[in-house]
Amino acid sequence: MITSTSNGKVKRLVSLKKKKKLRDSEGVFLVEGVRMFREAPEDMLLEIYATQAFMEKEGKLVKDKAAASGIAEELLADPVFAYVSDTKTPQGILCVVRQAKRDMEEISGGKNPLLLVLDNIQDPGNLGTIIRTAEGAGVTGIMMSGDCVDIYNPKTIRSTMGSVYRMPFVYVHDLAETISGLQAGGIRFFAAHLEGSCVYDEVSYAGKSAFLIGNEGNGLRAETLACADQYIRIPMCGQVESLNAAVAASVLMFEAARQRRQD
Repeated sequence: MITSTSNGKVKRLVSLKKKKKLRDSEGVFLVEGVRMFREAPEDMLLEIYATQAFMEKEGKLVKDKAAASGIAEELLADPVFAYVSDTKTPQGILCVVRQAKRDMEEISGGKNPLLLVLDNIQDPGNLGTIIRTAEGAGVTGIMMSGDCVDIYNPKTIRSTMGSVYRMPFVYVHDLAETISGLQAGGIRFFAAHLEGSCVYDEVSYAGKSAFLIGNEGNGLRAETLACADQYIRIPMCGQVESLNAAVAASVLMFEAARQRRQD
C-alpha cells in the first residue's frame, strides 16, 4: 500500500490530473469512480489504484478487471487517494487509461453520418454533456476546433459518464478547411443561429448532416459560420435569447435522431 504523497507514482498521478501536456505526451488520461472503471475497455486500461475500503466492497470487480487487462491493482491509503482525487467525495477507485486514436475517416465514414462540430467550446462540463448526449442521440462522430477544452480534462471525463470510451472524436487545426472537404463528400452543415431562415424542426437531417455548435459566450466564429450550408434557429419564448451550448446541441441532435427513426 502506498502511504505517502511523496511517492513517485502519486506525484505522477497528480501531474496527469493537472497537466494536459503530460497526458498527451504519455497518451493517457485519468478516470475516477466505479461506473467509469466498470465501463473502461480492458484493452485501454493501464493502471488501477484503489483504497482498502473499495477493495473490501468491490474486490472481485477490481481483480477480474485487472486480470482481463493483464495488470495488477495497487492500494492507496485513504489520505493519499484523497490527495490524488479530483472529486470532493472520492469513491476509492482511480485508473490510468490509454487515449483513443481516431482519424477523420472514422469520424465521417459510414453511409449516412450525423456529425457534431464544436467551435471553441470552453466549459469542461458542457463538453462532457455534449459527448454523452451525442452517443445517446446516435451521432456518428464529433469534430472539435483545436482550441476547444481538453476532452481529457478530469471534469470533462466525469461529465461523459463513460461515453468518452465509445464516441469517436477528433481535434482539427483548420475547421473551415476540414468542413469544406466534408462538404465535398456530400455532408450538409447546419448552424444554430438567431437569424436562421428556418426553425430547426422544419429542416430534414435524414441525409448526411452535421451541426455547428459555437462557444458558450460568443457563439460560432464568423469563419465557421460562413461554412454553413444553412442557418437554423431554435425559437425562444419569454425574454430568453439563446440556450446553453450543450442544451442547444441536444435539441438539434435528438431532432435528427427522431427524423432518422422515422425513415
